[in-house]
Amino acid sequence: MTPIRQLVGHPRRGTSRVGVGTAHGTFGELLQGALPGPGEADGEGRFLVTLPVARWSSARFELQAPGTGLTVSPSHKTKATALATALLTELGHPVAGSLVLTSTIPEGKGLASSSADLVATARAVTAVLERSVPARRLGAMLAAIEPTDGVMYPGVVAFDHRRGAHLRTLGHLPALQVVAVDQGGQVDTVAFNRRCAAYGASERRHYERLLGELARAVAAGDLAAVGAVSTESAALNQSRMPNRNFVALRDICRLVGGLGLVACHSGTMIGILLDPRHSGYRSQLSEAVHLAEGLSGAIHLYRTLAA
Repeated sequence: MTPIRQLVGHPRRGTSRVGVGTAHGTFGELLQGALPGPGEADGEGRFLVTLPVARWSSARFELQAPGTGLTVSPSHKTKATALATALLTELGHPVAGSLVLTSTIPEGKGLASSSADLVATARAVTAVLERSVPARRLGAMLAAIEPTDGVMYPGVVAFDHRRGAHLRTLGHLPALQVVAVDQGGQVDTVAFNRRCAAYGASERRHYERLLGELARAVAAGDLAAVGAVSTESAALNQSRMPNRNFVALRDICRLVGGLGLVACHSGTMIGILLDPRHSGYRSQLSEAVHLAEGLSGAIHLYRTLAA
């Protein structure tokens, strides 16, 4: 079993008593649904496909004397507190230290802010202790706290967010531009997953087909096909997490010649995917932003991470 520090981590030791770690977010999901399988009757088989984005969470963990307890800043990062406590206990170390988190990922929007916090925390703790946690075990620990994105893995991956299990790596995409509109508010990931409607057998077969199409598109570098699957997933998600800007953004995407839409399936944003290598990219970007200004919600620009 490959340890997290080798497979998914970028931990860095600062001093003998300080460890630091970082993790990227993901702009929603290229695809999210459920697959056929033995756990189907129990509602298992849920999955998502990540779209890594250039927004980051960073964690700095400093060991303290036994008996001093664990402090976390900002204090509302209770999920990171829970993971740091669980990791220290599992690795046989006193639960004592200071954890400081900083992030450029907005919370409650569907960009994996909590998952990035947790992965950065794990990397910081394992760095200072110079210990390893198998990736499969870490995924289970994260999923015990909340449904989690696969941001511990590089590239585009299919991930079971309820079990914290890596399903497959699809590959890498070039850096893409996302013109996003936030309809406002925040979504609690835990609450959303509790109330999310079940997937029927035919839906699961449909998502299985879409995952196959997406895997082939990523492998071939076929960005139009990637955008087509992502747009269909966003459309299907309207029955579970409606976004009032979906139809208008789909029309804008078609008008400017974008690749497709990408949705934060358990969040508040939908974005238009553009390829910065396209000869008409600057015009596409300008027109997409101009047209999106007429919609209800704040406009944000994100750049995805390339290989």
